[in-house]
Formats: sequence, C-alpha cells, structure tokens
Amino acid sequence: MTYALRISGLRLFFDAVLVHHQFQPASSIARSHSTHSCSSVLIVLEMANIAKLFTVRAQSLVQAAARQPQVATRFASSNSSWEYIKTEVTGEKQNVAVITLNRPKALNALCNGLMMELSTALKSYGKDKNIAAIVLTGSEKAFAAGADIKEMAPNTYSQCIQGNFLNDWTEVARTQKPIIAAVNGYALGGGCELAMMCDIIYAGEKAKFGQPEIALGTIPGAGGTQRLTRAIGKSKAMEMCLTGNMINAQEAEKVGLVSKVIPADQLVAEAVKLGEKIGTHSSLIVQLCKESVNTAYETTLQEGLKFERRTFHATFSTADRKEGMQAFVEKRPAKFTNE
Repeated sequence: MTYALRISGLRLFFDAVLVHHQFQPASSIARSHSTHSCSSVLIVLEMANIAKLFTVRAQSLVQAAARQPQVATRFASSNSSWEYIKTEVTGEKQNVAVITLNRPKALNALCNGLMMELSTALKSYGKDKNIAAIVLTGSEKAFAAGADIKEMAPNTYSQCIQGNFLNDWTEVARTQKPIIAAVNGYALGGGCELAMMCDIIYAGEKAKFGQPEIALGTIPGAGGTQRLTRAIGKSKAMEMCLTGNMINAQEAEKVGLVSKVIPADQLVAEAVKLGEKIGTHSSLIVQLCKESVNTAYETTLQEGLKFERRTFHATFSTADRKEGMQAFVEKRPAKFTNE
C-alpha cells in the first residue's frame, strides 16, 4: 500500500509540475509541440521520462514486496525456527504463551544456545500485547537437569570474568510479564535456579529440586545461594547447597519453594489456567503488582512498604483502577483497557 501511494504521489507531482508550467501531459506533446518552444518540449519530455522511470521502479518494488513472505507478529506453534525450545500460544483467549525446553537427550541441560533462544522468545512475548502470561516448562522427565557441564568445563576464571559468564541467563528475571514455571522431573543446579527466576512455580508430583554444584567443585552461579535462601530460609538452603541433596515436590511445597503440587499429566494445563486467570485482570496493574512483590526481596521492610504505598497511590492515576472500582460498585464485570 505504501508503494502504491508513492506511485500515485509521483504521478500527481509530475502532472502538477506540467500544469504549473502550463505544459500539457507528455502524451499530448506530439499534437501540440508547435505551440511551444523547442526547449520547453525537451523539458517536458525529460520530466515525463523521469516520471516513467520512477513509476516503473515503484511498481517493481510493489511486486517484489508482494512476493516476500509476511513476517509473523507472534510465534507460530510449529516452532520451526527453534533448535532448543518449542513455543506456542494457547488458552481460551489465546493469551498465554508456553515455552518448552527441548533438549530431551541432554535432560534439557542449559547450554548457551538454549538460553539465547529462551531470551529471544521472552523478549518477543514481552512485547506482544496479546500475551498476558508465560508458562515455562520442560519434559515430564526433566524441567532442566542443570547447566551444560561439557560446555562449561573448559572455561577459565579470566574467561568467566571478562565474558561476564551467565549474565545472559537473567532475561527470565527481567521479563515484566508474569512467568509460571511448570516443573516436572528434575530441576537441578541451573534448572532449579531457572525455576526460581520465574514468578510462580507449579510442580508435578515427581519433581525434584536441588543445587548439586558442590559435588562439581563449584557453587551455584545463577541465584542458587541467593533466591533459594530467600525462598526457604537460611538453614534449609544451606543444607541443600552444602550437601547437594535434593528435595521432592511435596517438601518443596512445604518449605515454600513451590506454590502447588499437581499430577504430572495435568501440570501444564493447570499452569495455563493460572495464566488465563491472571489475564482477566489489567496487564498494567499486574505488572505494577509483580514489581511491588519483587521489591520485597530487594529492600528493607520500611523501604518496601514505602514503595508499595507509592505504587498503590500511582494506580489512582490509571483508567483501569477507576474502571475496576466502578465495576465493583455497580456489581458488574470490569472491562479493563490496560491504561
């Protein structure tokens, strides 16, 4: 359409020039050249030729554009563009994205390629206004059994420092939209850390969590000593990190690491339902609420309370706060506009 407008614009432009100079269109020059000077005729012919060249070029661009495949604004469910993950959009309103880690032979070990693809997918879904929440899952056997040790083993201290090793693993924690980890099977080392970067963890009945890095002569490097301690307390986190012992799904729920334990074959479906429930609310307010909860991990109680109160006050400048309260008073469902 843009090129078509340009073609029309060019034609109008050159017609206007001809009229301004009191010349006839090029097609009628042959019939009326006797009324004009030779130089005027040459000018008109030259301008007409230029117009023709521009028009032909623009038409060829339109035809070339028509032959190009349309760029998808959302990931297709075929996942043909990924090597290490699968992506799809699901839910009754098609507003929940599901990202599946897909390295079955390596128990979804987190290699650099996988983490780069995961980061790319999260950034894209983060910009998609149709997506309300994201579910991150693996296979029934393993959510992610850890980092790719074969890939990591050759690293040196200087390489880790200068390359800021693992820094690109943090896109999950930076994503503004809610992320639900649906954990089946093993979530060990980097896999456990990846799950803890998510906002909510649902676990299958046979899920196992652990930080076994101590057995490899190293320590957790993507949040294991920090997020785990905040989630389950110092004593239990210390025990897990110093021994490498795993805990099962039931114990993980008991200590507060996961919010719910679900039969393995129902896990992803339940996580999607949770995402759909979140999607019934204002995405703007959901984002503010998520930020406020996360702030509790970063500040003192008094600073956190102040942040929460100021954010609460800020909601009174939004159309969705006004609509939500008005709908409650009028006893009707709210119609949020995310503004």
